Amino acid sequence: MLTGCRNIPVTSISLINRRLWTRKSFKSLPALCSVRSSLPSPTHSHFITTRQTLVPLHPPVNVFSTRGLCHSAHCTGLMELKEVLQVLEQLAPLSLAESWDNVGLLVEPSKRRPVRTILLTNDLTAAVMEEAEAASCDLIISYHPPLFRPIKRLVQKDWKQRLAIRAVEAGIAVFSPHTSWDSVKGGVNDWLVGGLGSGQVSVLSQALGGASHCHKLEFMVRSTEELNTVMEELKACDGGTTLQHSASRPDNSGIHVSITCSDSALTSSVQILLRHNTPSQSFSILKLEKPPLPGHGQGRLSVLDEPVTVATAIQKMKSHLGLSHLRLALGSGQTMESSLYTVAVCAGSGASVLNGVKADLYITGEMSHHEVLDAVAKGTSVILSDHSNSERGFLTVFRERLAVRLPDGVTVMVSKADRDPLEVV
Repeated sequence: MLTGCRNIPVTSISLINRRLWTRKSFKSLPALCSVRSSLPSPTHSHFITTRQTLVPLHPPVNVFSTRGLCHSAHCTGLMELKEVLQVLEQLAPLSLAESWDNVGLLVEPSKRRPVRTILLTNDLTAAVMEEAEAASCDLIISYHPPLFRPIKRLVQKDWKQRLAIRAVEAGIAVFSPHTSWDSVKGGVNDWLVGGLGSGQVSVLSQALGGASHCHKLEFMVRSTEELNTVMEELKACDGGTTLQHSASRPDNSGIHVSITCSDSALTSSVQILLRHNTPSQSFSILKLEKPPLPGHGQGRLSVLDEPVTVATAIQKMKSHLGLSHLRLALGSGQTMESSLYTVAVCAGSGASVLNGVKADLYITGEMSHHEVLDAVAKGTSVILSDHSNSERGFLTVFRERLAVRLPDGVTVMVSKADRDPLEVV
């Protein structure tokens, strides 16, 4: 993961015929909780009150379906780029990525062609690009986004821009999943924490589900005629695309109306209600919060089924990451033979996620000097592998998950040129 603020599946699937692919969809999730504010009308002075309302949360339901690869490029055992992107979305929805991240399709060739060869890499470097060109790759999946900050020009002066230009000229698509792979259940962080063995694993920074409607407005009208007038005005300002409503007549006081609208339509909707006498005196706003997605999010905490010593933890992680060395900071009061019962991990640069987490051991790629000192002072040991070494091993795992969902005619490779830029000398 790139250094940055982390504020806030791959589920187990039986292997299917490689000429079938899996689609996964989630049941829509209602809001978990909301805060209601009664707004004062322009003609009545009163206090704004709030109250919390809990709404039942239904967990996401995984629905899997299969279909034969028997149309378009599938007849030749290949897939089009858009179809590969659909599979990637099933494995790790881009909606799970952090808001600051730059994920998804970053380079798209102008000419459509079947995808025959895919190259997986942690970082897209000049050496990796040469490898992709030599293998006639059609798609590079680079865990870290090679294009991250806005670009005003494409010139040869900047090395990342040179790579983007080479990809365009070679007709190679470039896709980056980054923090969506970190967050997804069964992704990078679950793989990383699994290096110390089984345990009760929980998410450190919970991922939240998307919601097409952000606000609920409730108000009263005197008659069906007034309801129709108000709804026509609301639909006109909302474009009719995101507005939903229901109405009921609970008593003789009038018709109770409830509408849901997008964040962008809230202000205009409120202005319309304020122009009508009865709604302006009775309406309230309910903020719809996004529901948590169990098992998805940044970082992991594991209560180990079998405690390990610090020395054993080091050997296990060396083997898991395929490294001959790691950096260790012993927590205050700990020795190499101290038992570790809990471990918190965050791939890449994980201090912002690990900060304040109670655990016997932190495992991440990199932390600053003072962040390590803070952890040690609290009795937490720290294992650092260097940034990309905490992520790279997942590429092999992902290659297998991707390959079984693609036709036999598509080759998925893990880069041999990709490596951590730092080495011990």
